[in-house]
Amino acid sequence: MSESAVIAVDVGGTSIKGAVVDVNGTVLHARSWPTPAAEGPDRVIGAIRGAVRDLTADSGAAAAVGVVVPGAVDSDAGIATYSANLGWRDVPLRDLLAGDTGLPCVLDHDIRAGGVAEHTIGKTAGVDDSLTLIIGTGVAGLITSGGRFVRGAGGIAGEAGHLPVWPDGEPCPCGQRGCLERYASAAAIGRRYAARTGTAATSADIVGRLETDPVAALVWHEATSALGIALASCTMLLDPSVIVLSGGLSAAGERLLEPVRAELASRVVWRPAPAVELSDLGARAGLLGAAILAWRLAGATDFTQWTPETSA
Repeated sequence: MSESAVIAVDVGGTSIKGAVVDVNGTVLHARSWPTPAAEGPDRVIGAIRGAVRDLTADSGAAAAVGVVVPGAVDSDAGIATYSANLGWRDVPLRDLLAGDTGLPCVLDHDIRAGGVAEHTIGKTAGVDDSLTLIIGTGVAGLITSGGRFVRGAGGIAGEAGHLPVWPDGEPCPCGQRGCLERYASAAAIGRRYAARTGTAATSADIVGRLETDPVAALVWHEATSALGIALASCTMLLDPSVIVLSGGLSAAGERLLEPVRAELASRVVWRPAPAVELSDLGARAGLLGAAILAWRLAGATDFTQWTPETSA
């Protein structure tokens, strides 16, 4: 391909998604691998390095590598500093991958990357004040204020998954209680359903049972209520003009959107609630963001050819 593509990798709690993406945003080749989180952080790091090596071989000759991971990330130093879900601390992942491939690499937060994709080719493109909330194994967001990304003092602004929606609620691996992520992430929805029924189910399974299964309906109500509470707090603090829900859970469509909008409106009563929309990028947001970051590292500045449709 003679440096006409980049390698993009999105590391999640359950799977590692990878793609070879050309300069027009077309996914030329895609693969996925399970994330061996239960086997410890060293195995996860090895799986990521293996995925990048495989994709580099698939690409022929890539221009750059973009990898995005959950948890706290020092993108300037290229270090994955902490992830409760993956169990690692202070992993120099960018340098490891650059050494493996001989290519320039960028490392960033998966949620921030998803927000970059949304702000480049999605529903917050051209919007100065917005919040993109990406809901998958975890929950976190990207904030834009005055047209600029808000990173925060430690680079972890947007960790909405650890907003305490119920201060005396479930313990969270982060050390707090009642975090949004313990109720409204896709993983939490499945876990909470299984705890009540003894039956394993994905969040998609639960959505499909809402009319026939009272436990599914209860768990879903708890999740959407928690999201509405968290978004009310975000609204008061950030005053976004639009909130975009993205990530795997957004595949629930109106089943997610309607109750979250209603809960938010019931809690924001003295001013209009911001618009809440579903992303067109869905679960691909983080991967496309990784590709955009890699192309920027390679010197690309024009993404006008990229669309949610061509990047499918």
